[in-house]
Amino acid sequence: MDNLKSLVKAATILDCFSTLDRKLTAAQIATRTDIPRGTVHRILRTLRDLGLVDQDRDRDQYRLGMKLFELGTTVLANMDLHREASASVESLTRASGETVHLSVFDGQNSTVINRTDPGDGRVNTVVVLESSPGHATASGKAALAYQSGAAIERFLARGLPRIAPNTITDPARLLAELETIRGQGYAVDDEELQTGTRCVGAPIRDMSGRVFAAISVSGRADRFTPERIAVYADLVRHHAQAISLHLGYRPDAPGSAGLAERA
Repeated sequence: MDNLKSLVKAATILDCFSTLDRKLTAAQIATRTDIPRGTVHRILRTLRDLGLVDQDRDRDQYRLGMKLFELGTTVLANMDLHREASASVESLTRASGETVHLSVFDGQNSTVINRTDPGDGRVNTVVVLESSPGHATASGKAALAYQSGAAIERFLARGLPRIAPNTITDPARLLAELETIRGQGYAVDDEELQTGTRCVGAPIRDMSGRVFAAISVSGRADRFTPERIAVYADLVRHHAQAISLHLGYRPDAPGSAGLAERA
């Protein structure tokens, strides 16, 4: 039982790190997790020895280690989504002429696992692991909109940090936007993650109808006019549906109507 408790604490510590908090001290981690500082130090030493975290030289600062990246790439290689979506990702890249992101949603963050850029007559694909808060991206909002009410409440309870000047930080405004997303079937990131970049994303469903991922098109804000956004919205919805079908989702299956409204 003690080993299980230590494992839970280790997972809680690792969960403190994000793209916004790339480096943390033991004191910061202890404050965020309510785990005694001495225990945090002990667990961090073990995680460091395992390669799961790295420690800055002569400083009490830690960051995620390369071992996690190795494990993550193994997960990607074994993911049905990564395999089944590849053709649709390349097709969307060619059709839009913009960068395409394939992302998974863990209930809080949207993590890009595949970025595909248009090239001179070819498509360039890069495998990445890049997480961003769900409320600040089109992919994250597209997935969040279809979670259960309880899951959305948990998301809001953790707060809505401002990432860029346009980031939605008001819970009521985000809830209203999620309702709009459910009505139209796609989400828009209006320079909410990065100034100068807009994005349009649509949800991807697994065999059971659960929304767990999204596909999006992103590019320079000046190219994403209202007219172009409407075109991209049709494209991302079409390709998200194609990926969902490849994963085994059947919208006409018994019980899928309710799932389609909110998975």
